[in-house]
Amino acid sequence: MTQTKPKLLIVYNADGGILNALVHAVHKSVFPATYPCSLCAVTYGTVSMRKVWRQFLDGLDMEKVFHHRDDFAADYPGHDFALPAILIREGDRQPELLLGPEQLNEMTDVAELIAALELALSQREQTAAHAA
Repeated sequence: MTQTKPKLLIVYNADGGILNALVHAVHKSVFPATYPCSLCAVTYGTVSMRKVWRQFLDGLDMEKVFHHRDDFAADYPGHDFALPAILIREGDRQPELLLGPEQLNEMTDVAELIAALELALSQREQTAAHAA
């Protein structure tokens, strides 16, 4: 039996598409205090992903799947996670919340996000080890 790697689901509180990306870039730049996606604000500059965040994600031994709220809702109908969120999914199991908007909305930089995600993943791993 082959064990699949877990998937890290990174779900932005923004809709996908080129036009939406332009609107979000302007909103984030002009009115950052009212921008609805703290995860986008912390992990992206004006138009591209921050290098330190990309390097951190590349170092994780799991698949990474990026979602906007519209395609997440289409791929996971019936799930009502508050967004933004970082979730984990193993095999056919339901996604589990690692970091939700309560934590993400308080973060002001990538270093905080990386530390929080490392902690959440570590705690999850410890819980799984104790259950085995």
